[in-house]
Amino acid sequence: MMKNMVKHSWKAAVAGLLAASLAACASGGGSKPAASGTAAPSKEPAATQAASKYPEKPLSIVAPSGAGGGWDLTARAIAKTLGDTKLVDKPITVENKPGGGGTVFMAEYSTKDVKDNYKLFVSSPPILINNLKKEGNTPYGYKDTTPLAQLTKDFGAIAVPANSKYNDLKSLLNDLKADPTKLTIAGGSAPGSMDHLVSILPAFKFGVDPKKIKYVSYDGGGEAMTALLGGNADVLGTDASSLDQYLKAGKIKVLAVAAPQRLGGSMKDVPTMKEQGVDAEFLIWRGIFGPKEMSADAKKYWEDTLKKLSDSDAWKKELQANNWESDFKKGDDFKTYLGQQETLIKDMLTALGMQK
Repeated sequence: MMKNMVKHSWKAAVAGLLAASLAACASGGGSKPAASGTAAPSKEPAATQAASKYPEKPLSIVAPSGAGGGWDLTARAIAKTLGDTKLVDKPITVENKPGGGGTVFMAEYSTKDVKDNYKLFVSSPPILINNLKKEGNTPYGYKDTTPLAQLTKDFGAIAVPANSKYNDLKSLLNDLKADPTKLTIAGGSAPGSMDHLVSILPAFKFGVDPKKIKYVSYDGGGEAMTALLGGNADVLGTDASSLDQYLKAGKIKVLAVAAPQRLGGSMKDVPTMKEQGVDAEFLIWRGIFGPKEMSADAKKYWEDTLKKLSDSDAWKKELQANNWESDFKKGDDFKTYLGQQETLIKDMLTALGMQK
């Protein structure tokens, strides 16, 4: 069951597009014509008129982690593209709010910012995993937000320092199998969260007890990479795209990607886990969310704007520069997909003994 579940659990759900329309209210009979030289009163409902005014002030996009990881890179790419393309004419700042692999931010956002239409955030599978895992879990998840759009997909990867003796995944896993405590594996998220699952999934499929693996969590991919390069960790499990600059600089070796086929760009010569005899895949979607009680006009504005962003040439350049793949889902379709992923992740955590 685990084999089939892992094989299929990270496939993207069918994307759809449901266009929302706002109908103008017809005026009642017997209304008097406007006086000469006076503009006729608007026939649109107040909600429609208000929608045209959003946004009226600066906005922020939160990366619930430190600098340098996938969330941070995604938030900054979105803000940059929205500004460069003039799709949004108000200033957009990116805020880093680290803590607990996103759980600290979610606790605040889901209780204090439930109506703040001007604060969005980016997330990925941890918004589901942190809500479902046994240890260090949070009561807050995607149902405490308004999903606006999925924008990209990425895949897990295993990396080591450039001077590591390991040149392939199998040799690493053989040593882990002989002694699971021999190596320190770093990740930019809490135990039981995304980087942890990326790290232990291939070992689990190779017959290693995941509970015996020495995993050390850091607050964001940037800190985890610093630990790897500084000699405080032997291995790093994270998203492939965040490794690009370090691979190009010759600072690391990427032993495997958890993708169905090889990736492009700097990763074109990196074999998949399946190529090395380990039947594991880990798809990492990334999306953008608003507050749970987001107004209808703000929700519609962002759904429409993010679709335009996804279609823009500027965004396609960002995808290529970051080794991301486009995987757009709008609003309600994204929410449906999250419900499907919730079930699949629950199955994975149960198989790994981590489901609450």
